Amino acid sequence: MATHSVEDRTIQTVTLSLFRFGPIPARIWAFAQMGFARLAMRRLPELSFWKLLGSGMGEGFTPIPNTAVYAILCVWSDEAAAARGLRAPVFDRYARHAVEICTLTLHPLTSRGRWSGVSPFRPLSERPGPGPLAALTRATVRPGNLLRFWRRVPDISRRIGDNTDVLLKIGVGEVPFLHQVTFSIWPDAASMARFARTSGPHAAAIEAVRAGDWFAEELYARFAVADAHGVWQGRPAAEVLS
Repeated sequence: MATHSVEDRTIQTVTLSLFRFGPIPARIWAFAQMGFARLAMRRLPELSFWKLLGSGMGEGFTPIPNTAVYAILCVWSDEAAAARGLRAPVFDRYARHAVEICTLTLHPLTSRGRWSGVSPFRPLSERPGPGPLAALTRATVRPGNLLRFWRRVPDISRRIGDNTDVLLKIGVGEVPFLHQVTFSIWPDAASMARFARTSGPHAAAIEAVRAGDWFAEELYARFAVADAHGVWQGRPAAEVLS
């Protein structure tokens, strides 16, 4: 996999760890960690922002929970802090219960908006080199707009699934229906821009959101994909992103 090279190791580092769980007891354990793991995450000294996330079924995201897949998003001061933090017992417990683990290391390039009232990502001042880019969109949907929002989702999800440029895609969130996160990885900025701007369900949804003030809070961020470790969907993570 071609990855972005960043010489300054003091830049902010974001990790997204994906976990797939197999048997029902493991899935029940993972669901329980959405509450129980919070104390352990709060105790990590070098962690400036974090979220425990569930996932949805299908391409992109859907309101139907996927009980097999969970994620942990972390923001660290730099790569060294990330390496130390990912060795913490809480991640080890997840690893012992999971059948697949994939950890993506990301460096923020752009970010606008807020998440839980804060701006968690500190973008790089430099332009990214060649290599894959990740896009993250997070929104809190206003309760009065839930039905209109979710009516748009099937077409958008299908379009993401049909796009051969997408290297990895997943829909995650903190609270079903209300708090939604879409995360996708693209081979370059051009392919990402084509999807976002081309006419179709995605462009129409963006226009509707802006016109109707559907979201109480939103955040849009792009990242350089610095590294990928583990296995996802039966393949080494590096192959998934190549």
